[in-house]
Amino acid sequence: MDIAHRCACGAPDVVRTEPRLPDGTPFPTSYYLTCPRLASAIGTLESEGVMREMEARLQTDPALALQYRQAHEHYLAKREELGHVDEIAGISAGGMPDRVKCLHVLAGHALAAGPGVNPFGDEVLALAGPYWLRNPCAGGPVAAIDCGTNSIRILIADVDADGALVELVREMRIVRLGEGVDSTGEFSPAALNRTFAACEEYRTLIDAHGVTSVRFVATSASRDVTNRAAFVEGVHQRLGVSPEVITGKEEAELSFLGAVRGLTNLESPVLVVDIGGGSTEFVLGDFTTDAHIKSSVSMNIGCVRMTERHLADDPPNKSQIAAVEVDVTAAFNEAQRTVDFSQAKTVVGVAGTVTTVSAMAMDLQRYEPEVIHGSTLTSAQVEDLTQRLLSMTRAERAALPFMHEGRIDVIAGGAMILRELARRTSPISIRVSEYDILDGIVYRLAQTGS
Repeated sequence: MDIAHRCACGAPDVVRTEPRLPDGTPFPTSYYLTCPRLASAIGTLESEGVMREMEARLQTDPALALQYRQAHEHYLAKREELGHVDEIAGISAGGMPDRVKCLHVLAGHALAAGPGVNPFGDEVLALAGPYWLRNPCAGGPVAAIDCGTNSIRILIADVDADGALVELVREMRIVRLGEGVDSTGEFSPAALNRTFAACEEYRTLIDAHGVTSVRFVATSASRDVTNRAAFVEGVHQRLGVSPEVITGKEEAELSFLGAVRGLTNLESPVLVVDIGGGSTEFVLGDFTTDAHIKSSVSMNIGCVRMTERHLADDPPNKSQIAAVEVDVTAAFNEAQRTVDFSQAKTVVGVAGTVTTVSAMAMDLQRYEPEVIHGSTLTSAQVEDLTQRLLSMTRAERAALPFMHEGRIDVIAGGAMILRELARRTSPISIRVSEYDILDGIVYRLAQTGS
């Protein structure tokens, strides 16, 4: 038995069970719901006839019936990972694939598998509402920390009575954790010290706000370094949690969820592009109340990586710029083998490169997130601004009133990635979001505890 999902209080609310009990009895229910508040809410739904209504819809909605059968097949495949049991081969649980016999099973499957897998399980969770708010141990703010190649950021938020996030703290520190990694393959002592100093500062914020749950997500900077153990140990000593190097699938979902929640009038499918320090994520999905990912891919191009690899001069020369263009073009060509840009009806750009270029387009006299968020960038604007940034010296970039100190050296490399995006998605303008994976992390943490 292992934990398949956690409540916002940190306690398990779904456990994954072996397909055969210790006494030899076959046990088809892989995902067992353990949260008493959710179980009670679902019991009420069952008494109100929700199962009969759902089962009737299977007879009249072929698309829904297909989704439900696919959920059944997913359930079987995940159970088979734990071992084959002949007596229950082809039998899932909850009535799948043709009946609706237990909403608790369907909800447990939906929590463990994530949204978009079990249609009735998703509906049950929506009908149950924010059950965790009725749990006294689930109250209090949560904190999400995102540590990338260039920056480490924290978002502390609480949940109001309606289940909406209330932002309490949002901070960023440029620590350049990935400085030199492309050539050395390890985090430098100086980069680790800068990162640990930020962690100590964040520990103070966490304590001051009475945070009840913390999640620390590390993306591209910590995937392949040889001294990752020193990084993990240093973070754990200061924050009491270990960095998670999340899967590409989860990173895509969280990036998409965070980026689109703060924007209105989005037409799906939406292409979200997160230009980081060491990598750039491309995520195509639909959005209603949650993220439904169609395809995603991560490529090893980022503002820090491109700058350190090629842009050595100040300003860079033509051959250096051309070298970046070769890398960026190749990466986009590869990305489009997985993510079909032509399907996108909306393009959303996130992270510091995009927001800084937007500030430049509006000629802001200071960095104003509330003005930048929701703004648009045309292909022509991105072309012009990228060329201007490439022709500037470091001193000229530093003199821009909206420019964060940590972006001075790497903004031109990031802008070249943004330019390629604009070229490939034109004439669609790029919507700019101040929200990104960090917001997706804290939203999911506050809503579901994971």
